[in-house]
Amino acid sequence: MIRKVGVLTGGGDVPGLNMAIKTLTYVLRDTGVEVMGLRRGWASLLELGPGSDVSRADWIIPLDKLSTRTIDRTGGTFLHSSRTNPMAVKPEEVPAHLKGVAGDPGPDGRFDLTASAIRTIEHLGLDVLVAIGGDDTLSFARRLHQEGAPVVGIPKTMDNDVAGTDFCIGFSTAVTRSVDMIEKLRTPAGSHERYLVVELFGRNSGETSLVASLLASVDRALISEVPYDPERVVELLQRDREWNPSDYAVLTISEGAHPEGGEVFETGEADAYGHRKLGGIGSQMSDFIKQKTGIGTVYQRLAYLMRGGPPDTLDRMVALNFARIAADLVLSGSSGQMTCVDGGRYVTKPLTVVGTRKVNVERYYDSEQYRPKMDTVVGLPMFLE
Repeated sequence: MIRKVGVLTGGGDVPGLNMAIKTLTYVLRDTGVEVMGLRRGWASLLELGPGSDVSRADWIIPLDKLSTRTIDRTGGTFLHSSRTNPMAVKPEEVPAHLKGVAGDPGPDGRFDLTASAIRTIEHLGLDVLVAIGGDDTLSFARRLHQEGAPVVGIPKTMDNDVAGTDFCIGFSTAVTRSVDMIEKLRTPAGSHERYLVVELFGRNSGETSLVASLLASVDRALISEVPYDPERVVELLQRDREWNPSDYAVLTISEGAHPEGGEVFETGEADAYGHRKLGGIGSQMSDFIKQKTGIGTVYQRLAYLMRGGPPDTLDRMVALNFARIAADLVLSGSSGQMTCVDGGRYVTKPLTVVGTRKVNVERYYDSEQYRPKMDTVVGLPMFLE
């Protein structure tokens, strides 16, 4: 019998997380199940284990209808988040109560504290843990399942790149925000007869950039999956600007895009999942356009603006339904499952499908013209996979 359930959010925040937390809490509380909110993602499972002297109040929020009543009205995550990966913890980040008992580090000098995370689940008396996150967060959920811990996953990421599902919480709002801002940025670009370059989040998946550029009717779109020829891009943009009566052209570029023969623009140290910070390729392309054409640009990196604020209606709907499905999985005793949308229908799949997917370039992108390609959508799912 399920008596106590934990829930956490990991990775980057997106609009819709609070809707999922609220719905999950409401459904489970109606059946008499205690719901425990774990703060700061997977870090909570390292900090709260046996022997820890941290304050539980700093890491645990009891969830009920009163404490979650209004959280769906805002974006972000009520439970906070982190990019902690218990499978790869730096020596200086090992909690005090685990130092000396964490075993030997791996070849990279990091510690695999999976066993400690499992002990925490048992120590807290959790019958099931619901993890809401992207492919990184869910990859550890998969590991927990493989090690015998009871876990259910809900996919979220504005990149929409979790394998096994056509849709992740946060994607719709990110595209909606992007389209709205691209349309607003046409005003200064057109007023000053410049090129507009908009850089979009998405890491190494170009789907957010692809869909936003399609819906905003931009002239050219550079995505992570296809290396581009800068000279060719400028040539096309010059034609676009000459054709436009308002004397401007629009280019979107995914933060993970890179020129032919070049590297992805990354900075800083790799995080716990091996990712370095992306961002800045749009500025490089903007400078190149100015150099080649002698015409000014309006450059805007949308970044966190794409995932700030409350969710749009589609993200609210999917978050609500994913949470209800997750609650059903919990109550039925089904572990190792993930909520998904497949072909426009809600389904569940094993966490073993978790991975990173990319844009179907052959079907949806014109690599010669650097723009979305939509020959026909008849017979395709609503959320183009």
